[in-house]
Amino acid sequence: MARKDPPKAHKRDGTWYLVRRVPKEFAELDRRVLVRISTDIPIVNDPRGIRAKEVVQRLHVELDAYWGGLRDGQSGEARLRFEAAQQRAKALRLVYQTNAELAEGARDDIVDRIRLLLDRNVIEDEREVAAALGGEERPAIRLTGLVAEFEKIEAQSLNAMSPNQLRKWRNPKKRAVGNLIEVVGDMNIAALTRSHAIQFREWWQKRIRVESLDIGTANKDIGHVSKMLTTVDMAHQLNLLPVFKKLRLSGQVAVQRAAFEAAFVQDKILADRALAELNEEARHLVLLIADTGMRFSEAANLLPHRILLDHAVPHVQVRPDGRVLKTDHSLRDIPLVGCALAVMKLHPKGFPRYLDKADSLSALVNKFLDNANLLPTDDHSLYSLRHTYEDRLTSVEAPEKVVAMLMGHKWHRPKYGSGPTLEQKQFWLKKIAFKPPAHL
Repeated sequence: MARKDPPKAHKRDGTWYLVRRVPKEFAELDRRVLVRISTDIPIVNDPRGIRAKEVVQRLHVELDAYWGGLRDGQSGEARLRFEAAQQRAKALRLVYQTNAELAEGARDDIVDRIRLLLDRNVIEDEREVAAALGGEERPAIRLTGLVAEFEKIEAQSLNAMSPNQLRKWRNPKKRAVGNLIEVVGDMNIAALTRSHAIQFREWWQKRIRVESLDIGTANKDIGHVSKMLTTVDMAHQLNLLPVFKKLRLSGQVAVQRAAFEAAFVQDKILADRALAELNEEARHLVLLIADTGMRFSEAANLLPHRILLDHAVPHVQVRPDGRVLKTDHSLRDIPLVGCALAVMKLHPKGFPRYLDKADSLSALVNKFLDNANLLPTDDHSLYSLRHTYEDRLTSVEAPEKVVAMLMGHKWHRPKYGSGPTLEQKQFWLKKIAFKPPAHL
């Protein structure tokens, strides 16, 4: 159901619109061929469609959830009635329970609820009766609709993500649910039992033994499914049992990426023309990362106004521009020295080829480094340059706080003041700067 490509804003009658074709699987449920939803943003007020892009993404998520609801027999109207019943029950100071749930409970509870309706003189009000006596069924959500439902609930935290970040956020969850469906079949999430969860765990245990897969992959699947079920359960008060609780597999080993020796980077990776077969932007991004320690996504997504070459201390600013940073501590300013300064003078507007495409950069460069015998072991990759950067700062005995601020790591002590200045950071970075190759 979900599109592979991010939705685009379309121009129509002077306004930005989301335009989607109804997927074949929902053609019988939604008779429209094309769905057009207005963003209510005039093109004249947003000529480049920047604000419209964010609204279209939200509408796209909501439309997917709506279609998923149709498939699961949970129409928008039924959902609204259920949520309204919940709110009215809350106003009556009652915990909402369905007819079936009340029937399984104490008879006195039902009597008390009827008495409350009588005391308030609303016993003839169908909506009040439905709220007090559970007249609306809880939403029926199937496994095939779990990711869409979870995404709808989490929409407020996803709005700041770039299209590529949203894809990376969504894909492992879709994969986890797909694996679960392969094992237990598609079903209403309320029908999941501990037996189903253990069956899924055993399926992963067998795959790990037979296919030599990483234990961490299995635990990620279990964790994704568990979190989605917990979140959806809380949002809709489904009273689901925590069937995936404490099912993570033991024996997972944390893999520490290896760092390059500084001499290897200078003499091999930064040797003249060593990276000549890479395209210019990829080649220069490697040099930038080597002398800034930035993550691929941070370097590839630098925007022109975050590249300050005319400042007394030339530097770049890592900011959440149209995307989400890995952590709150990732926001930082990094002076440019050595290779980084040399290449940024050639790219004052950033790297448009790899904007929101850090994965493509990583795949390309790692393949090249491997083929060129520039990865000493299987534990080395392009990311190893970031570890090398930290090791080099440690080798010149840079203060721990300076290292943390440059790496974008959490400083273990309480934060006081504004932290190290650009001049202080530059002082330590000049001590470890690599010499740029003769031919950039």
